[in-house]
Amino acid sequence: MSDWDTVPITLRKRVPKGSAMKSEKAVNTARRQGVPVDTQVKLGGGGSNKQHVNTKNTAKLDRETEELKHETVPLDLGKLIQQGRQSKGLSQKDLATKVNEKAQVINDYEAGRGIPNQMVIGKIEKVLGVKLRGKDRGCALAITETKK
Repeated sequence: MSDWDTVPITLRKRVPKGSAMKSEKAVNTARRQGVPVDTQVKLGGGGSNKQHVNTKNTAKLDRETEELKHETVPLDLGKLIQQGRQSKGLSQKDLATKVNEKAQVINDYEAGRGIPNQMVIGKIEKVLGVKLRGKDRGCALAITETKK
């Protein structure tokens, strides 16, 4: 049996967690105490977010000079979309919902302000059943159904 007065007691400070070791002061303190310090250089971090890369011509396009302009939907295409939509009894919001776009996109297309996207125009063609591209614009789409 041991006597309570003769038992050695060791008091230690807790080793700081990794998040606390990020400051320069904490790293220097750890080095002085002989604690192993792992340093890493992270490439590609910080200010080089590649998700939102601007092209060099963005400012020029915004100014819309004569040599560099945004291509917009022709007005006759906008009229065809509007007539087809009204003949089906759809509002702009209804048509937008059916083609899975925002109502503002349909509004821009009908007003001739939208930037043409062939995928969106193709979806509108299918919903309205009216040909919007090619020679015979405004004609009904030839629907070819296959029986399963």
